Amino acid sequence: MEINIKNKRVLVTGGAGFIGSNLCEALLEKQNTVMCLDNFATGKRENIADFLNNSDFTLIEGDIRNLEDCHKASQGVDYILHQAALGSVPRSIKDPITSNDVNVSGFLNMLLAARDNGVKRFVFAASSSTYGDSKSMPKVEDIIGKPLSPYAITKYVNELYADIFSKTYGLETIGLRYFNVFGRKQDPNGAYAAVIPKFVSQLMAGQSPVINGDGNYSRDFTYIDNVIQANLLSLVTKNPKAINTVYNVAFGDRNTLNDLMRYLKEYLSSFDPNIASVAVINGPNRVGDIPHSHASVQKAKVLLNYNPQFSLQQGLKEAVKWYWENL
Repeated sequence: MEINIKNKRVLVTGGAGFIGSNLCEALLEKQNTVMCLDNFATGKRENIADFLNNSDFTLIEGDIRNLEDCHKASQGVDYILHQAALGSVPRSIKDPITSNDVNVSGFLNMLLAARDNGVKRFVFAASSSTYGDSKSMPKVEDIIGKPLSPYAITKYVNELYADIFSKTYGLETIGLRYFNVFGRKQDPNGAYAAVIPKFVSQLMAGQSPVINGDGNYSRDFTYIDNVIQANLLSLVTKNPKAINTVYNVAFGDRNTLNDLMRYLKEYLSSFDPNIASVAVINGPNRVGDIPHSHASVQKAKVLLNYNPQFSLQQGLKEAVKWYWENL
């Protein structure tokens, strides 16, 4: 899907992270000028190593918790793609204060900087965790439940702040509720690694992955290229009805963790047949986890012309190949 965005100045906060670095790459490929703001708390220098010699790329080492850093990074930019955050439900349960400082106070700092510097549009990473204990399926943007973790609270507060800044200061905002994003450059290591790269690295090493629960929890796993498409569409849309709102960003399907494991073993076995026989362990359910996640992407399709190209299976084939070549 061709999206025409060229010769713009875009700030990507958290630009050295998994999603942020992929967005930087996509924008540079389309001949835009990209500023990357990152404090490398979770971002990685290797994610942006290929851009450092590009004259259209500028790395700004700073922290969104510092208002001065936010003002400096957003001077003269047309758009902001705000990806900087401390992810992970378990991390927020263990340390809610830091999650709140980064995800709420840092978010507010970026909104203020965007307002003060006359940024045209502020597109931010929202989260499917906002749906909380809502049992409606598929998830539609206007029906949410109560949050199930400190992380979910912080991401919902982001949406509330963005809405107020739109109404009070006239800042154009768009929130993208990501559903279980995966793909190239996603870190398989660390205590809070996402499930897909963690499973891949364990299977490649012949180690038994641990599925939380019986494996029947389901997710709307979303490949990174679908997320890039949604972000770029959010920058270029001229539809007034598409602005100052939130969207689900997903494929619009759901698969259980058992399905996921079956696909991973199948695709990885083409590289190493021994992976097919690696045993899988079932552990306890994880506190704060939503049992089922399935997005309606109809709103994004209608208002943004969003058309996700990668199903879970298609995305996994791409991701597995990348991990096999890079891990």
